[in-house]
Amino acid sequence: MASQVQTYQRLALLASETERAQEAQVALLAQGEWVPLAEADAVVVLGGDGFMLQILHAMIDAGRVIPAYGMNLGTVGFLMNRYDKRAVLPARVNKARHWAISPLRVEALTQDGETHLLNAINEISLLRETRQTAKIEVTVGDRVRIRELVCDGVLVATPAGSTAYNLSAQGPILPLDSKMLALTPISPFRPRRWRGAILPDRMKIVLRVLDPAKRPVAAVADQKELRDIAEVRLEIARDCDLTLLFDPGQSLEERIVAEQFVTA
Repeated sequence: MASQVQTYQRLALLASETERAQEAQVALLAQGEWVPLAEADAVVVLGGDGFMLQILHAMIDAGRVIPAYGMNLGTVGFLMNRYDKRAVLPARVNKARHWAISPLRVEALTQDGETHLLNAINEISLLRETRQTAKIEVTVGDRVRIRELVCDGVLVATPAGSTAYNLSAQGPILPLDSKMLALTPISPFRPRRWRGAILPDRMKIVLRVLDPAKRPVAAVADQKELRDIAEVRLEIARDCDLTLLFDPGQSLEERIVAEQFVTA
């Protein structure tokens, strides 16, 4: 949920490689004394949602996660604030409210027996690698719920990611504080009437690939892909909360609500 206003004394400034983001970075560098990311207590991110995810993952991997305030210089900018070249930073950052989101922790086992640990802020997707449909066994809460899901793939989305790929796959939009996960099939063939499930985020989920030699499956956790998957196990990483900063009245929660009333 949103917190009280906090004061951030040391800010880092990071920009994507796009021309617009680089130009904005040059303009903002003159507004104050910026510090390296390793020394900052908050970071200003210039770019789109993809670049914000990249920065959040980099902080998780480095073992030091600080609040992130995004300014949209990309396309959708769902995780970002509106960019205004007249805005004064860091004053704008210190007026922002923060929202905590929890990523998914994924343990992926490949067909060669290797185990990979991944984090997914938006979603983890299993996708067929060839023209053959995937066959996946779905276990939720230590019980096999679907013995054979025949599909192009399946994904598990967090509330923060429920308006991304999950929504495009006809999955539900989840309120940010719902403590739920969306389990959404991608072009399901069997069971034909199954359209997915909304699950309490305390439940562990296991997706096991059936007949992986004939029907290979890749796993994509946000922007990272692993091929030839045998099984993935996932749960909420409660020890790794991320903090996004939003201008007053422009929170991620409001965007999730507003997205459900878009008609065009």
